[in-house]
Amino acid sequence: MVHFGIQKAVRYIFPIILFLSLLLGACNLQTQKKSNQTPQKKNGTTFSIKDWKLPLTVSKGEFFKIAGWVSENQILYITNIEQSSNIYIYDFLTGKSKFVFKTDSPIVNVQISPSKKYFLVQSSPSTYEGLIEIINQEGKVSWKHPMASYELEFEWNPYDESKILISNFNEDWTFKLFLIEMNHSKMKGISVPQPFLQWVNRDRIAYLKWDEKKSTLSAPLVFKDLENGEERPVFSGVFHFTVFPDLLLTIEANKVDKTNSTYTFFDKKLKPIFSFSIPQLTNYSDWVVPNYDFIENKKEFIAFSPLESTEADSYTEGFNLVTYNLKDGKHQLILSGMNDAPLSCSPSGNACLYGNSFEKLIDLNTKKIYDLIKE
Repeated sequence: MVHFGIQKAVRYIFPIILFLSLLLGACNLQTQKKSNQTPQKKNGTTFSIKDWKLPLTVSKGEFFKIAGWVSENQILYITNIEQSSNIYIYDFLTGKSKFVFKTDSPIVNVQISPSKKYFLVQSSPSTYEGLIEIINQEGKVSWKHPMASYELEFEWNPYDESKILISNFNEDWTFKLFLIEMNHSKMKGISVPQPFLQWVNRDRIAYLKWDEKKSTLSAPLVFKDLENGEERPVFSGVFHFTVFPDLLLTIEANKVDKTNSTYTFFDKKLKPIFSFSIPQLTNYSDWVVPNYDFIENKKEFIAFSPLESTEADSYTEGFNLVTYNLKDGKHQLILSGMNDAPLSCSPSGNACLYGNSFEKLIDLNTKKIYDLIKE
């Protein structure tokens, strides 16, 4: 979602309705790409889902959501108890939950680092107050900082986990950008004209450079070096992008049929290696990007696809869940008639968390869906 699930790039000065729409989409989508960047196996062994203990029983408190995968057979979940929250690791093989961390205020968000070793915990006692804490799997705090905000977005650097980008939004959707450098125990402001950024390498970020003076459906994709400030336009006509390890995904309107969207994958030298097109849904004056994830271990892209191009609000035909193999170019229908919701797939790619709270599990081999939370 994967909550892999979450999640989900927008221009800043734009109609408020559009901005809110894109912001919610970005939240969902942002979280999806992070779950599969470092494949892990437990004791070097891959286990079948039929051996997993499902559903899980919440240890203490009221279930809030699942944050994502910690290993091939473990997930991180959050419960709420009055005004506090608890974080647990659940092991599918043993059926047991391990307590990790407790916050004094309700948790808003938890992000798992690309290596799965660290968790960023955002808690908030009120609408405009917040606390950021970074912990390890044993619950030890390695960094913490209070931050007043209305909404926060995070982007963990997969090439250097000591660096995290923060987009801090005010209620009027003005924003400030910060860079956490845990190795130096500091946080500094950075200057970029757009709030939704992604890491390209250790010191370089990417963003869509929307024209603030007019409404457009696409924008140039720009790389910026945070060390020297140098900017370089890479592609034009992009309305969505995601950076995976050694891969770049761009989504743009199909050049032949503008009612379809084209997904193109590029290697680290920006050479195109695979592409496909699907029907495109629209929302107000924007295009909707269905949820997706990338399974690095298999070099497979998994995504929801609508059956026809139309307005998103009037679309009722359901979505196909399809995998695309970047190595051989083949695609496979996994399930049909699905709702479009966040995805987060396990490191092996055998299972995916699914749903707005990652409350369901999809077995990609048997094509079965399981409820993860016992009512």
